Amino acid sequence: MADGEQAATPATKSKNADLPVRLASALVMVGVASFLLWLGGWFWVAFVALLAGLVLWEWNKLVKAFAGSPLIEVLWLFFGALYVGGAALAMVEVRQSYVPFFMLVGFILPIIAVDVGAYFAGRAVGGPKILPSVSPSKTWAGLGGGILAACIVTLGVQLLYPEAQHFGSISTEGFDITSVIGPIVIGTVIAVLAQAGDFFESWIKRKAGVKDSGTLIPGHGGLFDRLDGFLAVFFVLAITRIFLG
Repeated sequence: MADGEQAATPATKSKNADLPVRLASALVMVGVASFLLWLGGWFWVAFVALLAGLVLWEWNKLVKAFAGSPLIEVLWLFFGALYVGGAALAMVEVRQSYVPFFMLVGFILPIIAVDVGAYFAGRAVGGPKILPSVSPSKTWAGLGGGILAACIVTLGVQLLYPEAQHFGSISTEGFDITSVIGPIVIGTVIAVLAQAGDFFESWIKRKAGVKDSGTLIPGHGGLFDRLDGFLAVFFVLAITRIFLG
């Protein structure tokens, strides 16, 4: 075996074998979500409500596995309703405030980019772990890749929508360094929040002693597993809109 070469482990082989299933599931999820996002109105509201209900169902199963007492369980369920419900309301409100394409590329695509960037940077670079006791696979290199990917998307969105307040004031008269600060800040915040949501969900699963939050999505585990970053980003968005308007 050459220096630096590692034998493929059974877990790695299993993960690679699941890749076609994971890809197919992801494409179906993105396709359905994009179609309902385009329809908007009650179609989008019903879709978001369904997602929230299923996530809360998985949340409640996890809580029952570690709560220890009825009071702790009720407190966790109450927080789950606030957390998931707040994120769901933000998803509905953003759809009402922006055209479907801008919500897709300005709010959803950056979060997806975080996962993609973190995955490839983490595998390519590796290096020190962030919180190995909570999520052994998450590295600082992965976080950096997630931030870079999210910033690339938000900068691209600024080029498409130079007037969008979502990324701050834009100068259209030649190059202005201030015109890239807003998208970079937004991309960085989205990446950090999405990764924090991922760690939070991993921590809950470790407390419950399970690998996945459920089995609803072939190759991906539960819905909570796939929406952890979205929940964190949209929950914080809901909080900021409440206090900042």
